[in-house]
Formats: sequence, structure tokens, C-alpha cells
Amino acid sequence: MATLQSYSVCLRESTLQSLRPNCSDYQKRRNAKLRSPQAAVMPNFHLPMRSFEVKNRTSVEDIKSLRLITAIKTPYLPDGRFDLEAYDELVNMQIENGAEGVIVGGTTGEGQLMSWDEHIMLIAHTVNCFGGLIKVIGNTGSNSTREAIHATEQGFAAGMHAALHINPYYGKTSLDGLVSHFNSVLPMGPAIIYNVPSRTGQDIPPPVIHTVAQSLNLAGIKECVGNDRIQEYTNNRIVVWSGNDDQCHDARWLHGATGVISVASNLIPGLMRELIFGGMNPSLNSKVMPLIEWLFYEPNPVGLNTALAQLGVVRPVFRLPYVPLPLAKRVEFVNLVKEIGRENFVGKKDVQVLNDDAFILLGRY
Repeated sequence: MATLQSYSVCLRESTLQSLRPNCSDYQKRRNAKLRSPQAAVMPNFHLPMRSFEVKNRTSVEDIKSLRLITAIKTPYLPDGRFDLEAYDELVNMQIENGAEGVIVGGTTGEGQLMSWDEHIMLIAHTVNCFGGLIKVIGNTGSNSTREAIHATEQGFAAGMHAALHINPYYGKTSLDGLVSHFNSVLPMGPAIIYNVPSRTGQDIPPPVIHTVAQSLNLAGIKECVGNDRIQEYTNNRIVVWSGNDDQCHDARWLHGATGVISVASNLIPGLMRELIFGGMNPSLNSKVMPLIEWLFYEPNPVGLNTALAQLGVVRPVFRLPYVPLPLAKRVEFVNLVKEIGRENFVGKKDVQVLNDDAFILLGRY
């Protein structure tokens, strides 16, 4: 028993001794400089999830050469899911009429109304079905750099040929922040930067573009500010696509733009190809201008969704907050189709004026 008591006392003393701070060690720690964990200060700690396998991959030069790129519409079933049958037909009509690329899930394709699962699935579906016939450019940009990185990794893993990147909108950043944002996604593969201040609330000024243009993966700029800005870039040998259908003819033939990323080509791909490939054609440009003005009477894609429904190539299903144009504008569209010629529009059904009750508006899907 005495032996056990003696052992207990020794154990307590030993434990207390181990818990008492060593004055010498404590003083050393107090006087030492704080050191951050090494991983926290390493640049690019997360290495880009990319592949250098070149078989069947698209080069930046391949993207730079594209002249007619369609920002493709995403059609829906009555329950709000993607109507892939109608979507495939839309893409096929683009291919048949000479479009060289499609933007998947852009503003026109309502990527802003998709979950990321839907978004990447549609990119993968497009690559799987049409990747050998047309270049697939996935809109994997975001106002969150983290989301843009993740979506772009997934998009390239799914096989897209290039990415479209917007500058951070709503929660705007500084010019240095813009450079950091774009430099975070450019290492992954060919990319087009999209400047549309009317939507983002912030212009991407030329100094930012000139800085990020040092990346070999920058294919070019989709520019919506105007043709003077396009001229500035082309003077410096930066590839530019006009983002404005109403300015694309002059951008192409007077200001050096490579081509256009078009909304109108969803409706009249053959005429848009002629406008971009066929040389100066003021007569054709004037012919399609009333349609383009009608198309952007309300913010895109309201007009396009209405037009494609009345042409009978998609179901009249809208994901809110988009709603069809009013009846008077729907009648005006039918008259425009007749003036330009039904044969110049996609689809084979007769154009018709849809009544209000023909449209399905979905807030939950």
C-alpha cells in the first residue's frame, strides 16, 4: 500500500511538472516572430487542374480564326428542363448555315438561370454531339473567381474547346483585381474575355486587356463598347469579335474585327454568315437592321425567345424572369419575317403570332 501511495505522489508531481510552463521556453516563444503556415503564402498553391494531352485538343490559333460564333439559345420542355431535341436541331441549323462556333450557356443561352450541373452538362452534351463539327465555347465565367476556376476546369475536362469569361459583375473589383481574376483562369486553356459594361456595370479598360494579353491562352475579346475600342485593339494585333449585331458589319470590314459573336444568327445564320464572310455589303446590313433593332427592343434574350417560339423551332416556354414580348411586337416580328423572307430564317414551319395564353412561364423548375 505504501508503495502505491508513493507511486501516486510521484505521478502527480511528474504531471504537474510537465504542465508548468518552462520560463526559458516561454520567453523564447514570446520574442520570436510570428511565422505564417508555409502553404498560406505559397502562390498558386492549388495547381491548375489541366491536361497537356494535345490529341483532339483545340489550339488558341484555331479559336482566333473563328469568324461567325453564335450565342446559342437554350430551349426548354414544359417542366423547365432542357429540351435537348430542340437544342440539337438549333445547333444543327447553325452548322448547316456555316457558323463556326457556339457559345454554350452564355447570356443568350441563359446560363445565369442554370445550376452549374446543368451548365456543365449542356457543355458536355454539345461537345459529345457536335464537337467535331463546330467549336464549343463554354461560358464558364463568374463574378466569383473560385466558381470561375472550378467551372472552367470542369468545362475543359468535358471537352469544350475554349472558355468565355466575364469580368466580376455586381460585386465589382479594382483593375488589379480584374487582372488577378483573369490570370486565375487563363492557364487552363483557350479563352475569350467578354466586355459588356451595360450588363456588368464595369468596363474592362484597354490597360487590363493589354496586361492579360501576355497570356498565350488569350484568344481574344468579345467587345461591346463599340468600334472605336475594337479599332484600338486590332491596331495592337489583339483579336476582337464584335458583341453587337448592329455594329458587326462595320466592325468586320472597317475596324479589323475578326468576326462577330452573334444573337441574330440564331434566327438568320445564313445572312449573318454572308455579312461576315462576303465582304462589304451595306445593302444586306440595311436589310437585317430592322430585325436586329426588334431583337433588342427589350434586353436579350427576351426578343430571341419570343421569335424562336413564333417560328416554331422551340416550345414557348420561358424561365422567369424572362417573359415574351407584348402582342404588338409579336405581330411586328411576323411582318419582319415576311419582308426579309421566311426562307432566310431557321425552321420550316410557318411563322405565327402566338397569343398570351400560349406561353408557359416558369418560376420553379
